[in-house]
Amino acid sequence: MAHKVVEANRAVGRRMAVAESCTGGLVSAALTEIPGSSDVFDAGFVTYSNEAKIKVLGVARDVIDTFGAVSLATAWAMARGALTKSGSDVAVAITGIAGPSGGTEKKPVGTVVFACAKTGDDPEHAVTDLRNFGDLGRGGVRLQAALCALELLMPPEGAGVDPAP
Repeated sequence: MAHKVVEANRAVGRRMAVAESCTGGLVSAALTEIPGSSDVFDAGFVTYSNEAKIKVLGVARDVIDTFGAVSLATAWAMARGALTKSGSDVAVAITGIAGPSGGTEKKPVGTVVFACAKTGDDPEHAVTDLRNFGDLGRGGVRLQAALCALELLMPPEGAGVDPAP
C-alpha cells in the first residue's frame, strides 16, 4: 500500500506529511521504506503525548481539554498542524486507543480517529473519520490504523491527470 501511495502522489506531483499518535511512526516508516519516497514525503510527526500535539503541531489545549486527544477535532487540528509545519500539499493525522488499556465505554480500545487536510481546502469541509477496529491487540489496532491512513493519502482518481482532448 505504501508503494502505491508513493507512486500515486509522485504521478500527481503532490507532497505529503503525516501526524501520528497511536501508530507511533508506522505510517512514516512504511512510506520511507519505499526507495525514492523523498520525492513526495516531506515530514512525519510523532506526537504521542498531548503536550507534543500542542507544542509540535499547534493543537489548541482547549481542543484537547474539550474533546479529548482521541476526537475528530484533535485529529483535524493535528492534520492542519502537520500541513502548516511541513508545507506539504496533503497531511493525514491518526490518533486513537491501541490498548490494551486506556479505553472507556464511549471510546473503547480500538477506537481510532483520522483526518486529512489539503492545502487550499476550506476548513469548514474537514475530512475526518472515526473507526472502531475492536480489540485486535495493540499491534493489530496500530496496523489497521496505519493502513487506513495510507488509504487517505491516495490522491483522488483522476487527480493531476489532464482530461482527454
